[in-house]
Amino acid sequence: MKAIGYKKSLPVTNPESLIDVELPQPVATGRDLLIKVKAIAVNPADYKVRASMPPADGEVKVIGWDAVGEVVAIGDVVTAFKIGDAVYYAGDITRPGSNAEFQLVDERIVGFKPQSLTDAEAAALPLTAITAYELLFEHLNIVKQAADSTTKSDEIILVTGAAGGVGSIFIQLAKAITGATVIATASRESSQAWVKKLGADYVVDHTKPLPAQIDALNIGSVTHVASLHSTDT
Repeated sequence: MKAIGYKKSLPVTNPESLIDVELPQPVATGRDLLIKVKAIAVNPADYKVRASMPPADGEVKVIGWDAVGEVVAIGDVVTAFKIGDAVYYAGDITRPGSNAEFQLVDERIVGFKPQSLTDAEAAALPLTAITAYELLFEHLNIVKQAADSTTKSDEIILVTGAAGGVGSIFIQLAKAITGATVIATASRESSQAWVKKLGADYVVDHTKPLPAQIDALNIGSVTHVASLHSTDT
């Protein structure tokens, strides 16, 4: 099968930083699904791994996590999926990635592709959505509520870097299944319009001092902060 990978961790400006390769098509066993990849997304994790995790000498490492595809074979103990299912997933950083024609993925980290989305749209979701969901409900412990609830909570979340990938999903989840008030930070006019469209209750400019802007909203103290402005840590 065709794939894109690398043999050495090189600057992306180097022609050998990513190379076209031919690899054996993997075989599904156990709980694995063999996915024919139809769409992928690129994330900061891709370049971080490529830059810092060289494969063993003579080997090729294939990266890529977010993907959409079709199940074309299943392992002998798979229970949740069948051949022909359209699926999406974030993959497993310890296994060959989605930058290939076919990929093996454990069924326990796979979901059915939303029917309302195109392959490209669905491929953009897994890592950002997982990160936003875990941040909201596992790290910040925001109270979840039914999607049709109109009850407002006393939780006030400040989201810095809100117009990025994780922030865009974070805002939508917060507004759809929590009663929290969302303050988003954005500086450019287009970014401010974007976070408002996604549902942010208030928008402040992170190029200016934040405390005075938040105090001027007269909505009380921020109870939670989601800092999404840097991917360095």
